[in-house]
Amino acid sequence: MHFDDRLATVLRLGTGGERSQRTQFRQLVDLLGSAPSDASGELLSLAQARLAELNDLIPAEERAAILREPGMRLRNLRLVHWLAQDEVSVAAAAMAAARLKPDDWEDLIPALPVPARALLRHRRDLPEGTRDLLARLGIHDLVLPEPEQIDDEPLELDPEMEAENGDEIEQETRAGIGELVRRIESFRQARQNAAGERAPVPSPSAPLNEARQDAKARALQCFAFASDPGGRVAWAEDDAAPMTVGMMLLSSAPDSPARAGEATLDAMRSHLPVRDGRLVIEGAPAVAGEWRIDAAPRFLEGGGFAGYQGRLRRPGPSDGSVNRAREADLIRQLLHELRTPVNAIQGFAEVIQQQVLGPAPSEYRALAAAIAMDAARILGGFDELDRMARLETGAMTLDEDGCDLSDQLTQTVHRLDGVLRPRSARIALAGADQPCPVTLGSDDAAQLAWRILGTVAGLLGPGEVTDVFLRRQDGKAMALIQLPASLGEHDDVFAPATTDSDRRTVSAGMFGPAFTLRLARAEARSVGGNLVRQGEMLILSLPLSNRQKGDNGNGNH
Repeated sequence: MHFDDRLATVLRLGTGGERSQRTQFRQLVDLLGSAPSDASGELLSLAQARLAELNDLIPAEERAAILREPGMRLRNLRLVHWLAQDEVSVAAAAMAAARLKPDDWEDLIPALPVPARALLRHRRDLPEGTRDLLARLGIHDLVLPEPEQIDDEPLELDPEMEAENGDEIEQETRAGIGELVRRIESFRQARQNAAGERAPVPSPSAPLNEARQDAKARALQCFAFASDPGGRVAWAEDDAAPMTVGMMLLSSAPDSPARAGEATLDAMRSHLPVRDGRLVIEGAPAVAGEWRIDAAPRFLEGGGFAGYQGRLRRPGPSDGSVNRAREADLIRQLLHELRTPVNAIQGFAEVIQQQVLGPAPSEYRALAAAIAMDAARILGGFDELDRMARLETGAMTLDEDGCDLSDQLTQTVHRLDGVLRPRSARIALAGADQPCPVTLGSDDAAQLAWRILGTVAGLLGPGEVTDVFLRRQDGKAMALIQLPASLGEHDDVFAPATTDSDRRTVSAGMFGPAFTLRLARAEARSVGGNLVRQGEMLILSLPLSNRQKGDNGNGNH
């Protein structure tokens, strides 16, 4: 989130003047250069598009000077590869400033242009494996070594004796040429020995070709492009250019080589930014298949539309949940904005209720106390929503220090007994007489037990008794909770419930039983468990700790 905030702040800055353009170029290179090489997202795509625009506005000498500044961070493989395609001065500065991991160097070097690859021969701090790869690819110093000793004396010819000694001169010349050929052959053999190629191999070019093919396949998982105003690809990165330049993006016809989704077409026809757009390409194997498009429109100084600039990327395993994660982030941002006024209201109410600024009438103090209590409930609800959003998107993990589920269930039932006794209702817990260690922290386990049992207790009718059975089976702790009659009549207990929450004596959450049970299910799943309904029972399963996984005894009740 801190990285995203900084990137969003930089993108909001204007680029009207030359100084602001250089400043933003420096900031974007620093932020993108420090991002993980496999990172993706809306802000990153926008930043890459903005960097490409600034690249066209700032002279190459100034861009190279920025890359050579002390402290410049270039640890992102994709950014280094993109800079290496630039002019020689920029590529040289990028090759000198790049600080990649050994695996990243091995992935990058075969895909680099030959001039940029040759620039790496000046680096003395590269890993040994990287230097070996450069040697296999033939990157050496281009200066021939000085001969150790030259025995031949310089040949001096007398012009008057040239005709008489023609045969002798020809013989000396041939001897000199032969010596030069031997030296060149000796240098070539020494270079092969230094590269570890003393023994002949069946096909010297095979490893190089495989490396280039692997690098090309990796590069075509994501490549930059630019289109003309009509939606036709006018430029693409080197590996993709032969297969994509000239391709029309603004088409949904079945016979078109590139077919965009309706939402993507609508955005591009309206000259709006495209985020996670859908595109299917039919063509060469390297580019055929499904793609995701992130692009921003470009406009001329006079306001005319100049086309799109952005990136195409293959859909990853997490793309199915992109929209869900984005919605969760929006919810979290909204909650952050709402907490401020609610905290202020709670604070003012407590000031009045506690008479911090002077005496207040008892009626006002009572109202202030009620307002403070309502504000606390609202803040508690915000915490539940935030917890749900973070659990469902994997941004939060629960404590796995371990605790005894038997103790947590026993304590929760004991707390609820005092509330249920006046209504002759009861929760009967069986099987909790033996320890049941699970891989969940005590605080999180206590909250989980309260969400489930508190929800059940709040829905019990007068005189109603519900049974809870605890047992161990197949390496998991199983808690089987009998559903109250008012909850069991619903087909899906996790769907928005129609139960009247105002009639509940006990409430485990302010958003109703369905949301509370969904939150409990998300908490259980985050540690490898689950919460499901089977018939008239609600079944909670949690992994047993290592010392109990061998005990598969079933509690027969």
